[in-house]
Amino acid sequence: MIKMINWIAMIKKIKLKGRPCFFLVTFLLCTGLVSAQKAERQNVRAGNKQYKKENFTEAEIDYRKSIDVNPRSVEGIYNLGDALYKQDKFPEALEQYQLLAGQGERLVRENPDNIVRLAQVFHNVGNIGMKSQQYQQSIEAYKQSLRLNPSDEETRYNLALAQKLLQDQQQDQQNQDQNQDQDQNEDQQQDQQQNQQQQDQDQKTQEEEQQNEQMSRDNAQQILDAFLQDEKDTQEKVKKAQMQQQQNRRREKQW
Repeated sequence: MIKMINWIAMIKKIKLKGRPCFFLVTFLLCTGLVSAQKAERQNVRAGNKQYKKENFTEAEIDYRKSIDVNPRSVEGIYNLGDALYKQDKFPEALEQYQLLAGQGERLVRENPDNIVRLAQVFHNVGNIGMKSQQYQQSIEAYKQSLRLNPSDEETRYNLALAQKLLQDQQQDQQNQDQNQDQDQNEDQQQDQQQNQQQQDQDQKTQEEEQQNEQMSRDNAQQILDAFLQDEKDTQEKVKKAQMQQQQNRRREKQW
């Protein structure tokens, strides 16, 4: 930055005639670009030192500084993703990896060596998917990584593991759905049984009430019949008594 200021001071002393010298403007731009690249590399190197010491928070700070200088810094973005991953900041790390993945064609076109780094980006995306049990996402990421770097045996192993875990997850889900359906069926059967029992109980209660009502009517009729019979017997007795009295009177008159 000091050298930059000195050059600006020297330019101010130059008396230009007509149009400004194009080469001076170009020189200033190139000088500023070189200075920015230097600052970017310094921050990346500082972050790498902290990363090796497992000071991942400090490494994150340095990598972010490199990105502030150059928002398209491939090394800064990639290393920032790794530092975030080491801190279990998986959503933030995934954001950095996806940022690089979205620029994959440009990165490889600018530097063929970036293809290996891009493969590692997809490998890390797959690892993040494994952490959150998003196995289908992991499988797609590992496959993309192997397309870029077919010789990566670690990625190949992780791919096989993700496929196995996905299969187990789907089987567990299927078993869970079956158990849920079975529980629902059992609940329905139990409800039906309870409803049938309640209906049977209601019907039995109704029948008992009808029987009790009929018995009450029968008892009442029997009581009434008994009363009428008693009254009839009484009337007959009275009639007999009256007839006996009349006969006795007739006999008395004959004498």
